Amino acid sequence: MAGSDKNHEVLAVYRVSTRRANDYIWLMKKTLISFMIFLLMCSISSKAQADYEPYLEQAHKLAHQFIITDGHVDLPYRLRVHNFRLEKEFLGIPIETDKGDFDYVRAKEGGLDAPFMSIYIPSSYQETGGAKVFADSLIDMVTGIAYEHPDKFEMAISPDDVKRIAGQGKLALPMGMENGAPIEGDLDNVTYFRERGISYITLTHGKDNHICDSSYDTTGTWNGLSPFGREVVKEMNQTGIMVDISHVSDSSFYQVLEITEVPVIASHSSCRIFTPGFERNMNDDMLEHLAVNGGVIQINFGSSFLDGEIQEHRNELRAMLTDKGLSASDPEGKELIEAFKKDNPKLFSDVEKVADHIDHVVDVAGIDHVGLGSDYDGVGDSLPTGLKDVSGYPNLLAELLSRGYSEEDIEKICSGNVFRVWNQVLQHARE
Repeated sequence: MAGSDKNHEVLAVYRVSTRRANDYIWLMKKTLISFMIFLLMCSISSKAQADYEPYLEQAHKLAHQFIITDGHVDLPYRLRVHNFRLEKEFLGIPIETDKGDFDYVRAKEGGLDAPFMSIYIPSSYQETGGAKVFADSLIDMVTGIAYEHPDKFEMAISPDDVKRIAGQGKLALPMGMENGAPIEGDLDNVTYFRERGISYITLTHGKDNHICDSSYDTTGTWNGLSPFGREVVKEMNQTGIMVDISHVSDSSFYQVLEITEVPVIASHSSCRIFTPGFERNMNDDMLEHLAVNGGVIQINFGSSFLDGEIQEHRNELRAMLTDKGLSASDPEGKELIEAFKKDNPKLFSDVEKVADHIDHVVDVAGIDHVGLGSDYDGVGDSLPTGLKDVSGYPNLLAELLSRGYSEEDIEKICSGNVFRVWNQVLQHARE
């Protein structure tokens, strides 16, 4: 019996040793696989960057050779939030700063020539009133910046203006009004804002207004355009203001295309195929209709506009902050965000994904119907790697070059397509 017990004991030790050895081998295999996956991810990331790095020198040259216009930069509202005043101690803000996504120095570095200054009107002004007064205050700010820095900035109301100003080495400042609320039910205000320098009007923003329904609202107040909104579209055609269909509901979009006599723009939207269910972006049928209309979609750089998976992560983070009553600027909010990032590292898209959206528009609508509408200073800390501020445009151009886009194609994307629409709208108004 003693010998038998000893044999059993030896056998048990053998089994344990074997199991431990197998566990060790499995652990080593798992570690090796994880390491290989890590190396693969690094190589993919490096490869993605390496794909366009050989084109960076050419891209920098093209960025400064071609005029780059960006359909949407939210500098005015950012400055307003920070109590910008037209006094000397504040005048350095748009020249060089470590705050925000836009300033003169970085714009020149990136080759940006004509950032459309967004005259953004929060939806709250639709309820409280004062939308027109608020719009005027932001317009005054932009014109004041140009007035105080005539060697660096100049207002622009046409592509010819942009070309002349860029030729002088300055930044052109065209303006687009984000939210038609300041029209305040009076068609004469369309002409008023054109005379104030507004070149496009985004018909609504985050909520339905007196012009049309919003993509962010679920009320469906008008099932598209209001009766007054139909008159607004016609008046914009007659006045020479581009109709911007970013932010509008799908039904509003299709109704605008039925009414307008000239091409429209989506000043800062992206492709819904990459963000399923996100009505703020445009689906393929809309892109096809936009092409028939002759219009242009200007790709938004916000990570939530580029990648549905990232959008889900960011929505989860936003909900956590809201549940705890925190903002991203609170110390506790910052700690929560950093902790969230460790478990969810994919919170930002990249320059390659922006190029994917451009590819998709070209596949569906054609090369003549895509442009750039970054939403710099408007999408917070969600900008993709490689395009974190206005100095980054050459990275995108390099990526496009690596994908086989010609210099002619890139010039169209940078400004040619938008200039075509802008000129058509102005010509129609003259006639």
